[in-house]
Amino acid sequence: MNNCFIILAAGKSKRFKGKKPKQFNFYNGKCVIQHSIDKANESKLFKKIVLVISKNHKKYLNDLVLKNTLIAFGGKERHISSIKALKKIKKSKFNNVFIHDAARPDFEISLLKKINKYLKNYKAVIPYVNTSNSTKLILKGKIKNYDRSKILLTHTPQAFKFKELYKRSLLNKKKITDESSLYIDNKKEIKFIKDTQNNFKITKSSDIKNNIITYGIGFDIHKLVPERKLYLGGLKIKSTLGTLGHSDGDPVLHSIIDAILGACKLGDIGQKFSDKSIRFKNIRSTILLKKVVKQIKLKKYFINNIDINIITQKPKIQKYKNKMIKIISKLCNISESQINIKGKTTEKLGIIGKEKAIACEVIASVIKNV
Repeated sequence: MNNCFIILAAGKSKRFKGKKPKQFNFYNGKCVIQHSIDKANESKLFKKIVLVISKNHKKYLNDLVLKNTLIAFGGKERHISSIKALKKIKKSKFNNVFIHDAARPDFEISLLKKINKYLKNYKAVIPYVNTSNSTKLILKGKIKNYDRSKILLTHTPQAFKFKELYKRSLLNKKKITDESSLYIDNKKEIKFIKDTQNNFKITKSSDIKNNIITYGIGFDIHKLVPERKLYLGGLKIKSTLGTLGHSDGDPVLHSIIDAILGACKLGDIGQKFSDKSIRFKNIRSTILLKKVVKQIKLKKYFINNIDINIITQKPKIQKYKNKMIKIISKLCNISESQINIKGKTTEKLGIIGKEKAIACEVIASVIKNV
């Protein structure tokens, strides 16, 4: 698909009144913006994502995983940020462009696919919901009752043929609240499609629900033996010795699994993946961790932080930890800034100090909205 997904995130969030702009706050286990980036990538509908931010917010980019994403700097008003993003991709010759507000993290991937389907036959596709509130209209200084069935509350993402949106955006000099206004004001045809109420816009700090944070501890130790592979944190490490275990014997991922399950009060790794089962013989621990992350998400838990101590005399962890963090970040669907790894030795004491075993301990925190 020759589509581009633009995320507008350059606002100052004056109504939010938080310590940092709302789009950079954590929500359901990740930065508000990250939800939109991840869903756009997961949909596989877009060749490129453009994230539009304020130059004053560059310091917050470290909290994001910017896969397939370009950064553009916005202006003081929405329409200025939008045209700056369109100019940035003009040479890429995209057929279609989706414009999305970063403050709407809860849109569904199915909505993207539905919009893309209708975009084949229409120049503009806009999601909307109706209101359940009674509505009034001020007309020439007088208040009149208004039929609420005729009120459309438009959402984002909104999608357009690139060339036409670019042309209309260049001509526009007015302050607008969404790109569909450019088409409505010029009496151009729009395809409106029904959205869900879940795709709400975060405006005030109270819109981010109160979170319960719980903690779990994980610990694992594996014997080092010849003729086994050594996996730590999902990373295969060159070594003459590997860890003995029913699965691939990765003590780091096993400890993470136990810490997450403990934080969510969902048992332990032995209950989920018994070492008596042939199904898990030599299975990669990356597969097991993915299963656990999927399970906790269904129960509305989100990983907040993972702190890892890898206890080994050899190999030295320092040169591997950044690669491990990248792997764990992808497996857990969280940003790298939410993961910390430390390498520890036992000063040559005990079986670990004698290079006969590797251990790992993990503390994980998870969030659940209430």
